[in-house]
This record gives sequence, structure tokens and C-alpha cells, in this order.
Amino acid sequence: MGTVFSFDLRDPVTPPVRRALKEAVAWLHNVDEVFSTYRPDSAISRLGRGEPVPERYGPELAEVFALCEEMAHTTGGWFTHTPGGRLDPSGLVKGWAIERASRMLYEAGARNTCVNGGGDVQLRGEAAPGVPWRIGIAHPTRPGELAAVVTGRDLAVATSGTAERGAHVVDPHTGRPATALASLTLTGHGLTRTDACATAAFAMGAGARDWVEAWDGHEGLGITATGDIWRTPGFPRAIGTGP
Repeated sequence: MGTVFSFDLRDPVTPPVRRALKEAVAWLHNVDEVFSTYRPDSAISRLGRGEPVPERYGPELAEVFALCEEMAHTTGGWFTHTPGGRLDPSGLVKGWAIERASRMLYEAGARNTCVNGGGDVQLRGEAAPGVPWRIGIAHPTRPGELAAVVTGRDLAVATSGTAERGAHVVDPHTGRPATALASLTLTGHGLTRTDACATAAFAMGAGARDWVEAWDGHEGLGITATGDIWRTPGFPRAIGTGP
């Protein structure tokens, strides 16, 4: 999927957890095989070219497309799995894949974990007994600096921005790259929807703050292209610069 994944387990690595970790890694490789837009042989790339794909990919494709339609409805069309007219559900797939990998570990007995895919994370439990996880939010225009630190338990954190890949998020209503924000971080419970909505909110630009504030269960922190920082009132225990 064009990025790096990591697993941070804070529980004893029992045989069931070790097996689950191997299964989670295999799952992520499978997701890459099906959905990577960086691979011309992936199922999603084949579909984009109008080519048939093996039937074994059908259930996963159907699940992701159904979730994409749900998120398009939830966001009033600001989320799309066809940005710029091309088939690309990446704005949802990474969070979906990470959340499922996290669930595999949880069901095997790993209750305190962090699964990180390119800076989008699914957190379960705590970093240590009585100690919440701490996630640094990189400042998009000041390399090496943090814009904020999020602390919490059982939390999903997703960031969309221009720092790593440039202006790659498309405004689905104009077809042009969204440039009003440099970074938009959302927090929620599950990473599938949090990741998709971070992409949608980033595309909204100046309208992102009001939309996030009106949406129950999620909080946000935005950094504009000019470097101004805003956060919603419930942004979870964020510590950083800005108002």
C-alpha cells in the first residue's frame, strides 16, 4: 500500500498471540495484493482497467465497496472511492486493514496494542498499566516538529495531509486537489471510518472544522496551508501549539 506497517504489543507474546501476529501480517499482504494501486497486478488495478479478477477476491471487494458507499453517504459525497474518476478506495482500505489486523490480535488475547500503518493507528488498551498511549502528530510544514500529542485508550487516530505525498487528496466536487489544509487529524473508536472521514474532511478544506464538530464520536485537529492550527473542543487530551 505504499507505506510501512508496525505492531507494538504490550502484553506477553503467547503462542496464540504469535500466531495471530503472523496471520495479521499475512492479512496485510493479502490486502496489498487485492487493493494496492501501486501494483498493476492487484485486483483493484485490474478492475480499474476493466479487466476480470479472480472470484476469490469477490467478498473483500464487495465489503470495501459497500463501506465506501456508506462513507460517501455519511460525508455527503466528500468521500469517494473514485477520486478524479479513477478507481481508488485507498482512503478507506488502509484504516479497514489496520482495524482488522488489530482485532485479530485482540481476539488472540493481546489487549494492549498499537497497529500503525503510515501514521494511521488503531490503539487498544494502554501503553502500560494506568498509562495511556501517546501519539505524536507531525507538523506538516515544520519537519521534525510535533503539532500535538494525542493521549488515550482504545482510540483510532488518522491523518490526511500533504507532507508525505503532496496534494494527493482530490475535492470530489471539483476534481482538483484539495489545498486549503496541510494536515487534518481525526480521532475516533474504529480506524475504518475514522480514516475515511479524515480523507473526506481534508477535502472539505475550510468547512472541515464545523463538520467534525457536528459529528458525534469524532474529534479533529486541522493545520491550514498557512500554518494556523485549530482543534475541536473534545480533541482528546491534545497537548501542543496553537489555539
